[in-house]
Amino acid sequence: MTYRDRARGCLLGLAAGDALGAPAENLTPAEIRRRWGRLTEIEGGGTDDTEYAIFAASLLVRHGHALTSADVAHAYRTEIIPLVTGPMRGAGFSELGTIEALRRGLEPPLTGLVHQHGWSDGLAMRAAPYGVFCPGDPAEAARLVEQDGRVSQSGEGVLGGRAVAGAVAAAMTGAAPQEVVAAALSVIPADSWTARDIVRARDVVRASDVVRARDAVRGGDVVRGRDSVPGGQVAVSGDDELPVVEALHQAVVVEHYPWTDVAPEAVALALAAYLVGGGDVETTVTFGVSLGRDADTIGAIAGAIAGAGQGRDGVPERWASRIGPVTGKCLPVVAGRHVLDVADELAEGL
Repeated sequence: MTYRDRARGCLLGLAAGDALGAPAENLTPAEIRRRWGRLTEIEGGGTDDTEYAIFAASLLVRHGHALTSADVAHAYRTEIIPLVTGPMRGAGFSELGTIEALRRGLEPPLTGLVHQHGWSDGLAMRAAPYGVFCPGDPAEAARLVEQDGRVSQSGEGVLGGRAVAGAVAAAMTGAAPQEVVAAALSVIPADSWTARDIVRARDVVRASDVVRARDAVRGGDVVRGRDSVPGGQVAVSGDDELPVVEALHQAVVVEHYPWTDVAPEAVALALAAYLVGGGDVETTVTFGVSLGRDADTIGAIAGAIAGAGQGRDGVPERWASRIGPVTGKCLPVVAGRHVLDVADELAEGL
């Protein structure tokens, strides 16, 4: 499989996960089950997650490994801010705070510190292109995404982006899911909130009946009450998943906090979904968005990692056919761009 094919799978998986999870954002798993049973079909378009990923990719295409925080801040000032004539529809708190900080003349890293939302998943949601650009080199992917993150995030928000970029860089080589998660952990401090959440989520998945059932089917064993489906996956019902969903929430979700865009939580849940899916894009993404909370970002991160591993053909065609050029509703500068074209640009020369 070529890097171009994996790049296409990554960004298409990101866009599909974003779009699939959008209607479930901020809902609880119980509410998602009540409305859809299992959310499997894309109903509308994506969110700022896809648009910001496209913007991040454009920075890499222009600057490559020489990208600096100053380059990112300059791009915000010359390409984003002049076109923001009203509210940035769908933008997160960290992005809105960053725009205001740049308008005030601040420079990174202060632009990512002054708004007090540096812990959000705003960087994690757009980190995948950095992994695509650095296949097999999680450390370099993490270094580059931090240059971007210093403009809009701080602390755990930056670490969440580093973890996602590292995971995608590993997945771009076809690494096994456990190795991909290990790569995410390798580029962040072991005593960080993000790392502790990833480890907790990984341990929950390892102990779950859902994963044991999947692995048994792959090994050719008969699993009572479950049917195998093409690709070695397991047809798992929402009832089967409920214990692991509840255990993951107990392990990493900050229930008392009023917002759901917490980077350590979203990144850990996305990686957990990737492990539950065994790398399969559809299983990974549908489980990820079933977790609720920041469902579009969880779906986008999970879809990007799985898509990098499985390539373009790993993304269900019924999803791929629903992904069109972005509208620029949040970032007018990227209006009309398609993730497949962006992926090709990133992969050129790899």
